[in-house]
Amino acid sequence: MDRRTFLQAAASAPAAVAATLHEDLPKYRVVSRFQPSAHPGMPGSYPGKVARVHAAKCIDEQSEKVDADTVHEMMAQGMRALTGDADARDSWARFFTPSDVVGIKVNCSGAPAIMSTPEVVAGIVRNLGAVGVKPEKIWIYERFRSQVDSVHYDRYVPAGVNIWTAEQSRGSIAGYDPGTYVDVNFFGEDDTRSNLARLVAEPLTKIINVPNMKDHGAAGVTGCLKNIAYGSFSNVARSHSGFKTNTYSFIGTLAAVEPLRSRTVLQIMDGLRGVWHGGPFSFRRKFRFYPKELMFGTDPVAVDRLLLDVIDGKRAAEHASSVWDRTMANVKTGRNPDDNPSINRFIREPGHIEYASKLGLGVYDIGKIQARKIDL
Repeated sequence: MDRRTFLQAAASAPAAVAATLHEDLPKYRVVSRFQPSAHPGMPGSYPGKVARVHAAKCIDEQSEKVDADTVHEMMAQGMRALTGDADARDSWARFFTPSDVVGIKVNCSGAPAIMSTPEVVAGIVRNLGAVGVKPEKIWIYERFRSQVDSVHYDRYVPAGVNIWTAEQSRGSIAGYDPGTYVDVNFFGEDDTRSNLARLVAEPLTKIINVPNMKDHGAAGVTGCLKNIAYGSFSNVARSHSGFKTNTYSFIGTLAAVEPLRSRTVLQIMDGLRGVWHGGPFSFRRKFRFYPKELMFGTDPVAVDRLLLDVIDGKRAAEHASSVWDRTMANVKTGRNPDDNPSINRFIREPGHIEYASKLGLGVYDIGKIQARKIDL
């Protein structure tokens, strides 16, 4: 297909729902040379369905040592519960074939304290291998080299698995596709484009999204949507300035861009560790907690809707303000929010998850989400 530009249907969706959501949404222009799939990966084959697997011995809270065998069993049971298959290999084969080139979108923004756990990533690679995907056709990817290097995924996966970052040095644009981008002016910034990672544009055919369970000072939480959106595009931090953040509409808009939307076919939320305040980083261990859970789905909205309750429930138990708190008295732009879990740097926007549902990315209504819980 000749390189050409077309405006996706998703590009006009923010304007279409603006009247019912926010009156002052930014004006987005989405440019892509990729056509949407007839059956996009988000929300995918199982909209509104989430399998949740908890195992008390998957991680030791004191040493943070992970039990790889337990993680392997969690993954097998979670995939079977999601698809209904008796054999986990059949579950994986529903999504991947030997001809696929598979990206694993990890989250390393808080590494080495909090990240997509190496044992979880290794388990994914192992299961891809079981359905015939060769190591050289698997790409673990993230934006920043320094963060990924601190995790040492190469020590956990077979030789040949690729570990790729869009930015070898911060601010480099070489790792991004100049023909696929979202153009929006938030605060009068000089560079108004956010470009898609080249790896996503090509050669990947499928993507597995592996976020953590974390709160986020701007977005409310960092889950499936934020990990796949902000982690696959350049120039995204510009969405925050002062106390204001545009994460409300920017996250969903990015996630809906083709081919990212169509190629992201599986969500595996890593909740072995979590961060209930100060995310997406983890500078203070006192704000880490241990849900000891993996969530499986194809619908990023449904998984993130459940994540909201996990994070807000933990914050309530710790007598911290809710992620929904929009009280300006609790927003201190010049203060480190890690010092006080009821102080925030921005007005949080957890509503970005519901907004993404309006773009067709998944099911937000908790009454319509089928969540199956498994305890090992």
